Amino acid sequence: MSRDYPLEKIRNIGIIAHIDAGKTTTTERILFYTGRTHRLGSVDEGTTVTDWMEQERDRGITITSASVTCYWRDHQINIIDTPGHIDFTAEVQRSLRVLDGGVVIFDAVAGVEPQSETVWHQADRYNVPRICFVNKMDRKGADLWRTVDMIVNRLGANPAVLQLPIGIEDSFQGVVDLLQQKAIIYRDDLGTERDITDVPADMVAQVSECRESLVEKIVETSERLTIKYLDGEDITHGELQEALRQATIRGELIPVLCGAAFKNKGVQLLLDAIVDYLPSPVDIPPVKGIHPKTGEEIVRQASESETFAALIFKIVSDPYGRLAYARVYSGKLRPGDTVQNATKGRKERVGRLLRMYANRREDMSVVYAGDIAALVGLKQTFTGDTLCDPTHPIVLEDIKFPEPVVAVAIEPRTQADQDRMNEALQRLAEEDPTFQVKTDENTGQMLIRGMGELHLEVLIDRMFREFGVGAHVGRPRVDYRETITKKARGEGDFIRQTGGRNHYAVVVLEVEPLPPGQGVKFINAVSEESLPRRFVGAVEAGVQESVESGFLAGYPLVDIQVTLVGGSFNEEESSELAFKIAGSIAFRNAVSQAEPILLEPVMAVGVVVPEEYTGDVISDLAARDARIENMERRTDNVQFVEASVPLAKMFGYATDLRSITQGRGTFTMEFDHYSQVSEDVMKKVVLGGRR
Repeated sequence: MSRDYPLEKIRNIGIIAHIDAGKTTTTERILFYTGRTHRLGSVDEGTTVTDWMEQERDRGITITSASVTCYWRDHQINIIDTPGHIDFTAEVQRSLRVLDGGVVIFDAVAGVEPQSETVWHQADRYNVPRICFVNKMDRKGADLWRTVDMIVNRLGANPAVLQLPIGIEDSFQGVVDLLQQKAIIYRDDLGTERDITDVPADMVAQVSECRESLVEKIVETSERLTIKYLDGEDITHGELQEALRQATIRGELIPVLCGAAFKNKGVQLLLDAIVDYLPSPVDIPPVKGIHPKTGEEIVRQASESETFAALIFKIVSDPYGRLAYARVYSGKLRPGDTVQNATKGRKERVGRLLRMYANRREDMSVVYAGDIAALVGLKQTFTGDTLCDPTHPIVLEDIKFPEPVVAVAIEPRTQADQDRMNEALQRLAEEDPTFQVKTDENTGQMLIRGMGELHLEVLIDRMFREFGVGAHVGRPRVDYRETITKKARGEGDFIRQTGGRNHYAVVVLEVEPLPPGQGVKFINAVSEESLPRRFVGAVEAGVQESVESGFLAGYPLVDIQVTLVGGSFNEEESSELAFKIAGSIAFRNAVSQAEPILLEPVMAVGVVVPEEYTGDVISDLAARDARIENMERRTDNVQFVEASVPLAKMFGYATDLRSITQGRGTFTMEFDHYSQVSEDVMKKVVLGGRR
């Protein structure tokens, strides 16, 4: 069976942006104009295709990334609509890892907002080519050029503006295509009737100037076109378009379009730009991985004639079975095939292949390189795992996720709820890598940890609705971290008789602080003659176990280097268990001498507030130990305040802000860094008090 669309005509793209910029509305319009839906879904009315979960429709926000496929100009476009709220950043991160291109949507009034910066830098990390769509051009205060300036200044990007708006705010009626120098004016509310006319007379000078600037930007990226331009030769529309496409794929230019998705203006032109400028799987570098045994680098071309390789980027618990979303990088796969999970070293049999349409699905008889599909029947496969041909193993780069910063205690209401709760939490943790379940060693309580209050609130709501589990939930509390401030050495020994046999292990460790964000590093500085390799591994396991439970208050230790500098063993009495225990003792002894401190998560907070309430909002933030980083005027009567605030002081802020601003203020909050707590706070936390 041959594929319906050649690889060159496939686009795997993500719709990414700050919360409320219009991602889901734009996706709904794309589905309507490509014929996948026959009515326009509305976020406000809860009738969207991609926001299908009850929680999404209740709250009017995207929580989980949804995959849909549509067709435009003989191209297949696989779209992932991602969440905008920072609490669900894992959904954005794993989507960007497997996509070939991105459409970044900006609110024409707000411009580049905090979460826009976060997703932009995530896209930079994965080298994802992007185009920008400046949405909401019909709103009061909309300003295309202000947004473009912010793209330059805040994101460090090189935007190529392809369209100018005809009219602004209430009078917005269409756009001028700068490359073709034609006006596109919309004549009906559905955006299906449009006139293509000459540039309005009052815009001719501006269009001429902006087109000249655009052409100069494009020709600078092509040596051949630069020569033609300098020689005064004509450059065709096709040549400019192809040069812009190549510059976009290389990340040198970012095409910028504008429109109003809610008013159905500009979305078809956005679809044209996706086809014209974003890459197909063959336009991007081939995927690289390593051989699981030898560690040598392996390259897989985007071709169905290559051996099979795919990355699992999402797990979903479904009433009909467990779904594993996969991006296929090479080869092909059929139902019933046996594949190797190269990450786990296990074989799995694929039951069914599904093309997902949000929460609906259709069976597929084969998936090829470049496809995104859901696999049914995989039991031991999780997010970040590589599936491949058993005879040609390869492990692709894993997906890294941020650590949770908020925890709440949870317990079942009745004994009957206990087993159901355990199963529900396990399945939710399988789906979401930023959701963790742990038992507090000191209190015996079960703790669930996540990225924020909203994140945990949604997961608990899902547990009630989807799994029918009744539970008591505690108040949110901060997930602190511990670290050390100086170098120290510690010795640990385990020399005793237990279980009818003698045990012997002596370990000497050195610990020293690392710069923030470095995690935990273990270095072996002893020779194999001094300590056999199997005992070194046991020492490392003991250290890793101790790192998780911390020293001061049981929080994980971070930014610490542990060096094994000495030890002794006995051929007859030493065992791996003895060295694991001795390693743990040595580590704790070393940390106790290294002046451990407590770190708290500090959040980057952005507040959009009407000018008359700015003073009250700043006073309230100051009372929360905030450091005001920046203030800027967004429109005539709206201010944007940026601040760094300890997470412990931000619980319940949504309610307080609504009260202060009579419901007109909004805010975003994302983790920024860990910072040392004061002596008073440390005493309270160590003694079990609440900040």
